Amino acid sequence: MPSIRDFVRYAPVISRPPIRWPEGRRLAVWIVPNIEFYEYTPPPAIGRETWDRVPRHPDVREYGFRDYGNRVGLWRMDEVLREYPVRPTVSLNLALLDHFPEIAQLIRDRGWAVMSHGLYNTRFLYGMDEAAERAFYRDNIDSLQRHTGMALKGILTPAITNTARTPALIAESGMVYHADWVHDDVPVPIQVPGHRLISLPYSYDLNDAPLWDGRPYGGRYFVQACKDAFDRLYRDSADGGRVFCMALHPYQIGQPHHIGHLREVLDHLCAREGVWFATADEIADHFLAHEYDAQQAHAAEVEARRQAREAARPVVVPRQQFGAEPEPGPWPAARRAGYDHPHLAWQPLPKRPALRWDAPGQLAVVPLLDRKSTRLNSSHANISY
Repeated sequence: MPSIRDFVRYAPVISRPPIRWPEGRRLAVWIVPNIEFYEYTPPPAIGRETWDRVPRHPDVREYGFRDYGNRVGLWRMDEVLREYPVRPTVSLNLALLDHFPEIAQLIRDRGWAVMSHGLYNTRFLYGMDEAAERAFYRDNIDSLQRHTGMALKGILTPAITNTARTPALIAESGMVYHADWVHDDVPVPIQVPGHRLISLPYSYDLNDAPLWDGRPYGGRYFVQACKDAFDRLYRDSADGGRVFCMALHPYQIGQPHHIGHLREVLDHLCAREGVWFATADEIADHFLAHEYDAQQAHAAEVEARRQAREAARPVVVPRQQFGAEPEPGPWPAARRAGYDHPHLAWQPLPKRPALRWDAPGQLAVVPLLDRKSTRLNSSHANISY
């Protein structure tokens, strides 16, 4: 199984070359509505269950809750978004374009950008072999092209599921960004053979669904978290560009009691100068054209220094094993009183014989003195030093 170093080189924020966004903008902001299609009776899943509240499908309550987003919440969310200078990047279950042509038309009419969120949010990458995963990306690309004429440039995988092959196959398919990684405040090169691929900073914290789906975080918490994160990233961006992401789900933010929270956050975001309201494609294109090489070279230097330090360390020789392997512990049927090893005798406190010290006193104290200590306070009786 590949390790994290096979995909991402470590480069701490304190030493990286600063990123510059177009026209001197400080903070790139992308708004991500997740428009999803959940199947009523999905096929058996590998690695996780879709509707885990009930022992078997369908789960009418959870299905209906999410269906609200496509029937009502999306349109209410669109009404608010049109009031602001933002162009959202829809994280889209692309099979939805076939199921709900009205939503496909809305995306075309608004000129929203689209990244893939898989075909259905009830079908995962877990368990796919290489051929199936490669065909999956081809289906994603063809579906978006057929319905919108757009070229698919990136993906947030369905329900955030991956295989060890996922980054390489994403890049092989022609996509250039992978949003599952939430490991930084800026895009980061992902190492794949023969292609350029970057992570794009998505958010699971500034995200209505993880905060509100059965968790004790309300709308006020969401608003304050978004404001606080935006303000801090804006402050940090004085030293180089940063990325702020707010992820939305129409079945949550589109509820009548939540929609006002979206307006409050957008009011806050739009009140600052130097903010670049961008799509995922625009952020990725700019980074690849103007920042990728410098960031990749710097990360390679950090990795080279790490390897040099590792090579300079003394070789650690594992100690030889003495004696035979210890016997495994007893099976439950063979349990007996006391420890499951021969190194100590079991002596609970009530059964121990009383200790008697040769010196006066009943409590033995072993002082550990540093160089600043000059004397001990010996005013306590019955203590032997």
